[in-house]
Amino acid sequence: MASRSLSRLSLSPTALDLRLALVLLLITLGIGTGGLMWIEGYTMLEAFYMSVITISTVGFGEVRPLSDAGRLFVSGLVVVNIGIVGYVLAAFSYYVFDGRLFETMQYNRIQSKIAKLSGHTIVCGYGKYGREIVSHLQLHDHPYVIIEHDEEKLQGLLGEDKGVLYVLDDATHDDALYAAGIDRASALITALNDDSDNLFIVLSSKDLNPKLRIVSRAKEVRGREKMIKAGASHVIMPEQIGGFYMATLISKPGAVEFFSFITNELSADIGFEELRYDQLPAKYRGKPIMEMSLRKNTGVNIIGHRLGTGKYQVNPGPETVLEPQGSFIVVGNPEQLAALRDMID
Repeated sequence: MASRSLSRLSLSPTALDLRLALVLLLITLGIGTGGLMWIEGYTMLEAFYMSVITISTVGFGEVRPLSDAGRLFVSGLVVVNIGIVGYVLAAFSYYVFDGRLFETMQYNRIQSKIAKLSGHTIVCGYGKYGREIVSHLQLHDHPYVIIEHDEEKLQGLLGEDKGVLYVLDDATHDDALYAAGIDRASALITALNDDSDNLFIVLSSKDLNPKLRIVSRAKEVRGREKMIKAGASHVIMPEQIGGFYMATLISKPGAVEFFSFITNELSADIGFEELRYDQLPAKYRGKPIMEMSLRKNTGVNIIGHRLGTGKYQVNPGPETVLEPQGSFIVVGNPEQLAALRDMID
C-alpha cells in the first residue's frame, strides 16, 4: 500500500532481497558470457544468447556444437544457476505478493514529485497541530511535504488525497529533511510535542538551508528562547496563546469575537494578506501609500506595516514608504484580495 511505502523501504534488507537476486543473476550471466567466449570462441552475442538460454533452462539448441570443456562449463553453469534462478523467482514473488514491488513504485513516484518542488513548505509532524497546518496550506493551494514517522497518523489524509507528498521518517534525521527537498523549500514548520526535537530540527534546517523561514512550536519559555537563538523565524506557544485568548474573551469579548470571525476563512468574507516589498511591481516601489492608491485600485486597506527590523506599526500614515525587507498587512474581502493579487502578478 502507498501509505506503507517509505516505512517498509527504510527497513533493513530481508533474507529475500530482490536487489541481491538481480546482482547474482547479472554476475552469473557475465561469467557465462565471458566463459563461452573464452572456451568456445563464440562472439559476444552468441555467448550471451547461450548464457541466457542456459540460465533460463528453456531447452533451445546450441548455437554451435560444444567441446568437452564447453559441456563441462555449461553443466556447471546450469547446476549453479538452479539455485540462483530459484532465489530470484522466490524474491520476486515475495515482493509482488507482499506488496513491496508496488510500494517501491509508489516511493519512486512520490520522490520524483518532491524532486520537482521548489518554494514549498515542509511540515514536521502530523499530529493535532500538523493537521491544522496542512488544512490551511491545502486551502491556499500552497505546496507542502509532510515528514511523519508514524504512518497511522497519515491514514486519514491519504484516504482523502492520494497525491499527498510525504516522507515516512524521523524529522530529526538530515536524510528525511533532504528527502523532503529542504534545499529547495522556502519554509519549514515543526510542530512536534518535544521541545528538544523541535530545537534539533531548527538547528539542522538552518544549517542545511540558511535562507529557510522556520516556524516552530514550543511548550516551555526557555525552549522558545533557544529556538530563536538557533535561527527560528517565529516560535509559537499554543498553550500560552490559548490562555491569553480565553482570558481576553472575558475582558474584551467583542473584540476577540470579531477577530475570530474575520480570521475564520470558512465563514467570514474578510481576509488578510501580507504584501512584501519584493512582491511590489517596480512602479510602486519607493512610493508612499497615498500614491500607491491600493484602496482605490483594489479596495483593500493597509492596517499594518512590518519594518525590516521585525517591528510593526499599526495603521501607517499615508506618507509611509515600504522599504526592502518590509511588508504591509492588508485587509479586504475575497474579491478585493483577488484584485490585489492580480495587481501584484
